[in-house]
Amino acid sequence: FDRLNEAAEHYSDIVAAVEAQQRKEAGEEYVPAEVVRQLLDGQNPLKVWRKYRGMTLDALAEAVGRQGSFISKLEKGKAEGGIKLWKDIAVALRVDLDDLLPVESD
Repeated sequence: FDRLNEAAEHYSDIVAAVEAQQRKEAGEEYVPAEVVRQLLDGQNPLKVWRKYRGMTLDALAEAVGRQGSFISKLEKGKAEGGIKLWKDIAVALRVDLDDLLPVESD
């Protein structure tokens, strides 16, 4: 029984690995654990994603037609943007709009 149980676990691991590889080959993005940890720790999602994408404040600002100082204010919560701006930022960062919303803790 123990050998069969262990073999079943190994089979499940192999199936999961093959499925993950297929998703990766289909273009699914894998996000590093450090980025996920930062988001779960409540860090500003805009800043986390911008840094992960390797964009400066000015580069992101240029991509969305704003100034770097305004993007900095968004990251610090000292400014608010309209939905069009947030959609443009999401496109520039290649994330879903929902990914830019703060993570709520229960």
